[in-house]
Amino acid sequence: MTDAGKYNGKAVERCDWATSDPLYIHYHDSEWGVPVHDDRTLFEFLLLEGAQAGLSWITILKRREGYRKAFAGFDPGKVARFTQKEIDQRLKDPGIIRNKLKVNAAVTNARAFLKIQEEFGSFDAYAWRFVDGKQKVNAHARADKLPATSKESDAFSKDLKQRGFKFTGSTIIYAHMQATGMVNDHLVSCFRYQEVMET
Repeated sequence: MTDAGKYNGKAVERCDWATSDPLYIHYHDSEWGVPVHDDRTLFEFLLLEGAQAGLSWITILKRREGYRKAFAGFDPGKVARFTQKEIDQRLKDPGIIRNKLKVNAAVTNARAFLKIQEEFGSFDAYAWRFVDGKQKVNAHARADKLPATSKESDAFSKDLKQRGFKFTGSTIIYAHMQATGMVNDHLVSCFRYQEVMET
């Protein structure tokens, strides 16, 4: 068994998509599917998943620190105040995906994010309503059975769009829900399936 099949020295089985890339493996083993209730982290994933549209997740993971620097440590309050000059600077930054629509969307979404915080007290309180405040646990045996959307992501996406968010289609939002543990989509054979379940 290769190192990709080990965790803390023990042989383990992972989800099929966790390739041999150490960055991907670390993300799978330590973050993906873990329930997130911190607003800044939720904003980070919204921003990164919007940036991913049309690209692979590993492409974004490799630029994550570039995004962290470019977008004020994923502080939505600071991103919401970006001027046009600051936006233009990001469009020249090789550390991120220099897509005008996506960079502008990050600022638009930050402003909408703050409005949700004002209305609900936190983005966390708002977002988790779409799964009734509790992680949805699936039981998939094969990666090709994983859905790309759900009725919950449809509703979440629709509401975000009505609030002015961009790059928040149902597929992107379902990926967000998987990443932030609103949905546990680790394969049942994966060693993280039981570990990420909310207690």
